[in-house]
Amino acid sequence: MAAGAPGDHLRDLNPEQRAAVTFGIDESGASRPGPPLLIAAGAGTGKTTTLAHRVAHLVLHGADPRRILLLTFTRRAAEDMTARVRRICSRAFGREIDFGAALAWAGTFHGIAARLLREFARELGISPEFTILDRGDAQDLLDVLREEAGFAGGDRRFPKKALCLEICSFAVNSGRPLGEVLARRFPWCAPYETELRRLFRAYAEAKQRQAVMDYDDLLLGWAEMLACAPLAERLRARFPFVLVDEYQDTNPLQARIVEGLCPDGRGLTAVGDELQAIYGFRAATVRNMLDFRRRFGPEATILPLTTNYRSVTPVLELANAIAADSRESFGRRLIGPRASEERPWLMPVADETDQARRVVELVLDNREAGLHLREQAVLVRSAHHTGLLELELARRRIPYRKYGGLRMLEAAHVKDLLAFLRFAENPRDRLAGFRLLQLLPGVGPAFARKALDRLEALGFDPSGLALLPPPPAARRLWPELVRLLERLGRASDWPSELAAIRAFYDPLAGELYDEIEGRLADLDLLAAAAEASPSRRRFLADLALDPAVGSGLEAGRPVRDEDYLVLSTIHSAKGREWKAVFVLFVIDGWIPSDMATGSAEEIEEERRLFYVAVTRARDQLRLLLPLRCHIHADPRIGDGHVRAAPSRFLTEAIRGCCVRWRQPVAGEREPSPAADAAVLLDLAAELRDRWRS
Repeated sequence: MAAGAPGDHLRDLNPEQRAAVTFGIDESGASRPGPPLLIAAGAGTGKTTTLAHRVAHLVLHGADPRRILLLTFTRRAAEDMTARVRRICSRAFGREIDFGAALAWAGTFHGIAARLLREFARELGISPEFTILDRGDAQDLLDVLREEAGFAGGDRRFPKKALCLEICSFAVNSGRPLGEVLARRFPWCAPYETELRRLFRAYAEAKQRQAVMDYDDLLLGWAEMLACAPLAERLRARFPFVLVDEYQDTNPLQARIVEGLCPDGRGLTAVGDELQAIYGFRAATVRNMLDFRRRFGPEATILPLTTNYRSVTPVLELANAIAADSRESFGRRLIGPRASEERPWLMPVADETDQARRVVELVLDNREAGLHLREQAVLVRSAHHTGLLELELARRRIPYRKYGGLRMLEAAHVKDLLAFLRFAENPRDRLAGFRLLQLLPGVGPAFARKALDRLEALGFDPSGLALLPPPPAARRLWPELVRLLERLGRASDWPSELAAIRAFYDPLAGELYDEIEGRLADLDLLAAAAEASPSRRRFLADLALDPAVGSGLEAGRPVRDEDYLVLSTIHSAKGREWKAVFVLFVIDGWIPSDMATGSAEEIEEERRLFYVAVTRARDQLRLLLPLRCHIHADPRIGDGHVRAAPSRFLTEAIRGCCVRWRQPVAGEREPSPAADAAVLLDLAAELRDRWRS
């Protein structure tokens, strides 16, 4: 195949994309990093395409791909970006180029941090054999320390383990003092500041003793490396080109890392959409985008992407109206080539039950018109808002898949299996040891602690456990467990050691848990993933940093019809798109959530969340407004229902972008939009229905 003409890889880009791809890279090559660049990419404007082409353009103009650092928020995004760069460069060179090893530093913030911390472990005074705690394991360790410190139980409402981790994580990632974090985000916990500080110090010490790190330690460790001048110089020399995807989702700690790598911004390319900054609860801040010029000086350039290839123009008009109400943005307006006469619908419905029924009817109408179920999505602010809809779907026998629920690695049986691998990799990991030892019948916390103390005294040689008398119920399995731990300690037969673990564990799982078929299916998936991993250490790190989402427990029996309706939280829908989108509960207290209206910043993030929901739609958009909603039981409210008000985000301009759906009358087969877009309540129908028996 002949090589493409110079610049041929830019042929399919629009002028805005081409300007972003080529910025600061002239014909003399990419040997010197250019000025800082922020690509302000609106929803559906091809940011991934643009970023991949910029990486390829750097390589084609002489940049060493081994010295390009590409930071993403998921490993799949990094893999997709790498594959795109390979295709672009292969087409330009006229031959297949393998970037599997060349573009080796493409990955998530946490994944790259873990690699660097292992590489520089000796110079950092840490063990390179550290293992990584996922969120569940970190919570469990905090729970043990809560009890040891005497903070659990009693007559005090001390924060539970999950909230303790949330507080600790937010303080680390936001860079704010603990007292400020408690006062602003967790005010009821403020009286426990002294105890929480003690707990978090004990948590840090326990992690160091056990040679484990949690997700936040990885980022903090990388940031501290960049605060050490000799190490910072080496890292900056290694990575003259730094590209960051989804920049609006970065938190202050990640921004500190980026600034440490590119103090003056040269060589930095960031891509993001300030109108999709919706992770404030994780300490992410839209300020990292909005203050880009202030952080990196007058040389910093902001280039927009405004051509949306996803949504029809009426949806874009609605999105632009929402963006216009935003207090802070770059003022972009989305345009697009996909014209349509169908405007989004505002759909007042009687209550939650009516909402569920109407959605199902419209979904089935779309299906009859040729739209697959999987091309349609129902979006909600919180996962529990789909309850009545799920009942209606079950009643109608309509398959669905829900996003925003339990992750596979949170399932007990998966954590059991991984405990064997984690303990074999790092026998100082007492949390993993406690878990696997207590799988045996008759083994409780006291004996598990005694066994782990014995193991530590023996220099972590598992053969010494053979002389420790186990509880009577565990006598049969104890020698077998000791032999398994001895084999795992040799670490010489990866990944076949998983078969030995399964031979020991599967019978135990059958006694410990129900629904064993689905659980064993999850373990089969883990075994298949292990086959593709070069080592046990790499396998554990990859799972901790990029966990699988689905679990075998969530799946029903296999069916021939693989079509399904998508139910998703708006947060989980980010980055995805469907031909038809239904947004439920577009009413105050739900959108925006009444739990996120305590400050102007929170309300603005809720507005951006609404923007994200709207921009998921390609062709159809339906916004549903129940007139009555159920709230938690309150003796002052008769049946637990209250009148609902339309969302405060539905301004006159936004309502003007929609048509109002009216209730079908007798003999009318399909609901239809009415001409008056401003009316949100069919008062005549309400007054008539009041007197129905």
